[in-house]
Amino acid sequence: MTDKVDVIPAPARCSSDSAGRTGIGDRTALEARPGTEGVARWLRATVGAATGLPFPQADGRDDRLVLSIDPGLPAEGYRLVTDALPMRVEGGSAAGVFYGAQTFRQLLGPDAFRRAPLRSGREWELPRITVEDSPRFRWRGLMLDVARHFMPKEGVLRYLDLMAAHKLNVFHFHLTDDQGWRVQIKRYPKLTEIGSWRARTKFGHRASPLWDDKPHGGYYTQDDIREIVAYAAERHITVVPEIDVPGHSQAAVAAYPELGNTDVIDTNSLSVWDNWGINPNVLAPTDNTLRFYEGVFEELLDLFPSEFIHVGGDECPKDQWKQSPAAQARIAELGLADEDELQSWFIGHFDKWLSARGRRLVGWDEILEGGLADGAVVSSWRGYEGGITAARAGHDVVMCPEQHVYLDWRQDDGEDEPVPIAHVRTLEDVYRFEPVPAQLTEAEARHVLGAQANVWTEVMEDHARVDYQTFPRLAAFAEVAWSALPAPGERDFADFERRMTAHYARLDALGVGYRPPTGPLPWQRRPGVLGRPKDGPPPNA
Repeated sequence: MTDKVDVIPAPARCSSDSAGRTGIGDRTALEARPGTEGVARWLRATVGAATGLPFPQADGRDDRLVLSIDPGLPAEGYRLVTDALPMRVEGGSAAGVFYGAQTFRQLLGPDAFRRAPLRSGREWELPRITVEDSPRFRWRGLMLDVARHFMPKEGVLRYLDLMAAHKLNVFHFHLTDDQGWRVQIKRYPKLTEIGSWRARTKFGHRASPLWDDKPHGGYYTQDDIREIVAYAAERHITVVPEIDVPGHSQAAVAAYPELGNTDVIDTNSLSVWDNWGINPNVLAPTDNTLRFYEGVFEELLDLFPSEFIHVGGDECPKDQWKQSPAAQARIAELGLADEDELQSWFIGHFDKWLSARGRRLVGWDEILEGGLADGAVVSSWRGYEGGITAARAGHDVVMCPEQHVYLDWRQDDGEDEPVPIAHVRTLEDVYRFEPVPAQLTEAEARHVLGAQANVWTEVMEDHARVDYQTFPRLAAFAEVAWSALPAPGERDFADFERRMTAHYARLDALGVGYRPPTGPLPWQRRPGVLGRPKDGPPPNA
């Protein structure tokens, strides 16, 4: 018989041949076969801490959980068996075993998500079932913007744990922007000495009259980054750093004025930006700028082993380039048609530079303008169109259209929503997001690596606001990215809501300040802080 379990993301197959429950306790052992030792460490450190169970190593005992790799399973797939002893978690790789262990944790109940047991000597139970599961997409991402509002290292590690609990596996780390530079680059110390903090911050949307007049800043040392990357790797999460070029770069220009268009404006007068929006102060397309950022990326490649490196490429106004004799001379020298092709040349330079070092460039869909860089991966954010164009041209795509998965967008049209941004995107809206556009052929659709939810933090001043905007919608996104769901209109949102009832208790145990289904709690509101709400459904681009 088939058994419904309150697991998120929904597993592909779940069956049971027997009723009742399987009990585990102090004598339940843990056997980690070759290749699964890291998963065993995670289980003892997290589930062991929450339950108080020691999970001793005892290979011959019937009452044990066996972790093993089965090459016959998909690489990230797993099989969890709790209706026979010994219990088993088998995966096609260590990652698959890890995802099976995450399901094991969910089946133990919400108290298994705490950091210490509520009472000693408690017996724990699991349903007697077999779960077989594997993900739909290889890229199941979350982008966190720490440039607009800095999140200290402990908060980043916490979000990696939250990602792991939802079987997400790509952490897009947005490290630089006009409002702050967040990663230490040793050969360019002013990037953090000057570029990592701003004197004040706009509170709310850029039309808001309110300011927070205390300095805001922070950055990660290179050892912090190494710790974050290692912590992520233990949870089978790849960290993809983003260094924004050639737009969104005022923090870098404030630190090193020669990077800007010095023949158009007095770049020495620029400071780290304290407002939101699209900034006109972009990088100069000079050899000096290229060499500078090559130096930045050289240090980044040592810190981030990811195959993918994100270079931004979005929202780069061309006004200064149009006015700049140096930029116009470069256009003429290269035989380019216009400023769009100049940006394409700029991005293409780093595409070739990264490719020569065995890495792949990722950029927002503006990198399509003026010609797509060879080998580049497109993050399709302005709807589906950029992703469709890229996939048809044979380029890989990550689908993250703002109309569906920008989690800074408001969740309801109620007046109590804190700093409401853009259109309403409910939990159900996110659940009905489909990453693969119907316009693509089967061959073109294979270029869709997966999907990503983006958390932009202009109006999120602390982790509580990030939690509110991100959850519970990230749970819906995780199911879209992992599970083989029907077409959007045929998805069983009622069943998802039923499973969310159990999942809210897990989020409570984890201390996540999510938006309750009934609306914001009094301390989650921001009365009097201006947002930018838009009426009606978002355009379907």
